[in-house]
Amino acid sequence: MKFSSNYEEIKSQLLQTNEFLCILNSNEDFPNGNIHDLQAELKRIKTAGTYLTESELYRLGQTLASAIEIHSFFTEERKARYPELWKIGITLSLFPEIVELISHTVDKYGEIKDNASPELFDLRKSLISATSRMNGAMQRILSQYKQEGILDKDTNPAIRDGRLVIPVSPMNKRKVKGIVHDESATGKTIFIEPEEIVETNNRIREIEAEIRREIIRILIEVTSRIRPKIDELLPFYSIIGIFDFVRAKALFAQEIDASMPHLADTQEIEWYNARHPILQVALGKVGKSVVPLNIKLDKHTHILLISGPNAGGKSVCLKTVGIVQYMLQCGILPPVYSNSHFGIFNDLFIDIGDEQSIENELSTYSSHLSNMKYFMQHGNGKSLILIDEFGGGTEPQIGGAIAQAILKKLNDAGVFGVITTHYQNLKNFANETQGIVNGAMLYDRHLMQPLFQLSVGNPGSSFAIEIAKKIGIPADVLDYATDIVGSDYINMDKYLLDIARDRRYWENKRQDIRVERKKLEKIIEKYESDLQKLIAERKEIIKEA
Repeated sequence: MKFSSNYEEIKSQLLQTNEFLCILNSNEDFPNGNIHDLQAELKRIKTAGTYLTESELYRLGQTLASAIEIHSFFTEERKARYPELWKIGITLSLFPEIVELISHTVDKYGEIKDNASPELFDLRKSLISATSRMNGAMQRILSQYKQEGILDKDTNPAIRDGRLVIPVSPMNKRKVKGIVHDESATGKTIFIEPEEIVETNNRIREIEAEIRREIIRILIEVTSRIRPKIDELLPFYSIIGIFDFVRAKALFAQEIDASMPHLADTQEIEWYNARHPILQVALGKVGKSVVPLNIKLDKHTHILLISGPNAGGKSVCLKTVGIVQYMLQCGILPPVYSNSHFGIFNDLFIDIGDEQSIENELSTYSSHLSNMKYFMQHGNGKSLILIDEFGGGTEPQIGGAIAQAILKKLNDAGVFGVITTHYQNLKNFANETQGIVNGAMLYDRHLMQPLFQLSVGNPGSSFAIEIAKKIGIPADVLDYATDIVGSDYINMDKYLLDIARDRRYWENKRQDIRVERKKLEKIIEKYESDLQKLIAERKEIIKEA
């Protein structure tokens, strides 16, 4: 998976994932998993004499069988429903002869079958017989020693070094004739192999060694029949791997409630109900939901400047834009409503967080300026720029001035961007400059808590005085602070609050009107439908009369 700016490539990957999502949602019987990456193992067995293990053979058989099932799934009937996946499915190379070879060799548990060769069949039969004889002899020995009081009544045989042994107390060890194999950590138990079963035990070990040699011979033989197909099997994996990858993306899309948006080979952002996928999953685990984001940027208004209180959601908003756009350009369905519109950007430039470096003698602000320099050199109308806390990290007056000059340069270059800030001069600049729009993270003044909702069109307030009051900063300190900045500045903050409140009020009113309008439309539709039925019934009655 990689970031792409190729429209056709992105579109194809999104359609593939969306088609697979449709398969999952419709509960169609698509072959479920069992695709294993064995490319390294196949390359390893190119040398004669090397072989695939039982497990590797089993997993190869599963993968090749899955390919046959996938190919069979994409019938002509499904071509119209899943055209992108169908195109891939019909190109799958199939290896039924290898599947048959492996199924004759390995069972459903990944073990070599008894009938994989006559020799193996005879050896395993001999092993069963020898094991049965040994078990019978051991039971007789145990019964005898229990009757003689040498062993406790609940004593059972154990295995040590692959040999069947009896656990005996040290005081009775000389009463049991045989070979001592081990003793317990405490020294209170001695493990003895009775001499009566030594020969049978030896024979069992010999048979087991013969079985292993025969299994290796079978694996070498089967692998030698697969080896000529390696050059066909390796490219096959690049095709079958697509289905495994697309399935994973579709399952993730299902988890985050992602959709297939409208895609254009241009630069635009018009998203409805966009959510940060990581935050959505994390909050979902504790029964909470993420506040969605609606945002629109186009060639006329291409930079959004977000302001508002700390911990009010500015950075989350910015990161949501970054990760959702990145997901789309990696071919992953984004967590947005399906009526959203996405464009394609050649570059994503990001300046988030503290990147100071002691080794390189680079302060936070120097690092920030280095990024800005790069953005100005390389940013253009096909770039998306994300900057958090724009202008921060230095003396506010000069920092704000430099930030404004950089913002002007980026705006003149036509870059698309989402930028967060607290600087008043940047808010004023955005208000007066074509191409830039202010945005505010809404805040509830009465509850004194953020709403995490983005409102576009007006700048946000930092609510510093209100937050300080809530925390309990003394009133005389706040009064002094108010005198320093001046009543005009404080009043402007209050005006912004009032504007945000009024905007929220009218947005709620508009939403209520929309809901009522939809109800009215349904009533009218039902009325017209009933009227048509009555007219039809009236005509039928007149006709019969």
